Amino acid sequence: MDALLFDMDGVVVDSETYWHPAEREELLPQVLDGELPDLDEITGMPYREIYDYLDANYGTRVSKAEFVDLYDEAAETVYREKVDLLDCFPAVRAAARDAGVPVGLVSSSPPTWMGYVLDRFDLEFDLVLSNDEVDGPGKPEPAIYEAAADRLDVDPADCVAIEDSRNGTLAADRAGTTVIGYRVDHNAETDLSACDVVCAGSAELREELLGRLAG
Repeated sequence: MDALLFDMDGVVVDSETYWHPAEREELLPQVLDGELPDLDEITGMPYREIYDYLDANYGTRVSKAEFVDLYDEAAETVYREKVDLLDCFPAVRAAARDAGVPVGLVSSSPPTWMGYVLDRFDLEFDLVLSNDEVDGPGKPEPAIYEAAADRLDVDPADCVAIEDSRNGTLAADRAGTTVIGYRVDHNAETDLSACDVVCAGSAELREELLGRLAG
């Protein structure tokens, strides 16, 4: 591989463990009257695009500005107080550095949310890219992965992306990258059929990535 691209939410940090119950029990009931979406419909999308999707398909009872405020308030608690770092990440990051492979953080989350994670865990990446900094629609469309490859001056086909959501895996696949799915409890039933490989848990992901870096 010429670059290793990590999704943030649900991969580098276990934020979906906290976002999913918050959305089911607190956030979406404040936003919608009646039926709530299956979370796989919206997980991985930029949150402003989540609002547009909900407004078009379910009908919303708050403004977009109110929706953004709800999510921003929840995000500060999720990222600053609750999440844990992917336990195999330090070993993989070190191996990538030794192999001369740049590592990117490629996320639908806004830069502020990404900053919470970078600061809390003192993380360094060769590229940090939010969908807010990309021209084009967010995941499941491929623009963010195409932009990441372009900024690292590599071909998307020579990148490996690690994703946990249906929308994220579709985005990476549509960009032409090799896609590794990360399967844990929060996405046990999620459709990861767009992936080239699916790893069940951190130990399998570590083995897969270290093997590719060594190869």
